[in-house]
Amino acid sequence: FFQKTLTAVKTWFTHFGWPRGQNPISIPDSLRRDVCIVQLTVPQEKIFKQKLDRDKGFYEMILRLNGQPIPGISASQSLPLDPVERMFQLHWQHSELLSFLKSQGACLSHVLPEFLLAPEDYKIWAEVHTGMRRGSMRSSGKLSGRPYIFLNGRAFETMSKRAWTDVLLQIYKVFVLPRVAFRIVPDPSSLESLQNMPGIKSDPLSSNIYSQYERTILIWLNKNYEKNRKIVWKDSQKGGIPPMRWIVNFDQDLLDGLVLAAQMAAYCPYLIPTHFIKMYTDPRTHEQFLHNCLILVKALRAVNLNMGIKV
Repeated sequence: FFQKTLTAVKTWFTHFGWPRGQNPISIPDSLRRDVCIVQLTVPQEKIFKQKLDRDKGFYEMILRLNGQPIPGISASQSLPLDPVERMFQLHWQHSELLSFLKSQGACLSHVLPEFLLAPEDYKIWAEVHTGMRRGSMRSSGKLSGRPYIFLNGRAFETMSKRAWTDVLLQIYKVFVLPRVAFRIVPDPSSLESLQNMPGIKSDPLSSNIYSQYERTILIWLNKNYEKNRKIVWKDSQKGGIPPMRWIVNFDQDLLDGLVLAAQMAAYCPYLIPTHFIKMYTDPRTHEQFLHNCLILVKALRAVNLNMGIKV
């Protein structure tokens, strides 16, 4: 499950997270590297810097998605050359990032700033707190006041990958999902049939699973499916018009491809005779589910929405 989540997060942020086109990322490696791009001044790192100096820094991504930078952090600020001071600077930046995201509504109390560090910086952080390496009093004071958990190499990599994944998920939650706008457009042809269907409330306290914006998307899915199912599959030879359904989640209710096909048909009706008419409207076997999803993926590619989604 976590691997599938990580893959989905990587795909979305690779395509849509950056200010100028696509930027393939790896979690956590490229993210930990991107927050340090501004300090690549060592001569042997010049080639590495040239490949990354195109508005691909992590804080440039935050600026693009949020519309404003994190208070106190500049995308172009430099880092100290001293390894210990550099680690403390990065730790402070990560602390500010987490505090800023929490202030926007992110749930990140389980993510500690040190989990976002690169392995070499985390090692320095551990050495400072075990007394093996000395840091300045000013810097050390920033990290005091709570117990510490020291992780070995493999455990740290696992924790770091999880932490960065959760940070990206919460960035999506607080900066991208709130763009969803709920507009009620009266449509006599669809409202009549929707009256017999249980409604989905979009107010904030009506669910402890989905956010207000996710429930708005569910409402949109229900309306589009009910409006288009009789149009898309009116001439279907593989089951006729599919029955009415109540779409209440983003996994089980989308498995057969019909709901997503109805959404695409609302915006790309020319795909109906070439793709969607060939779908099974009452799929019961694994082969029929696979058939429908193959057609859906082909339709996505036909309109250049090829985001690596597997059938």
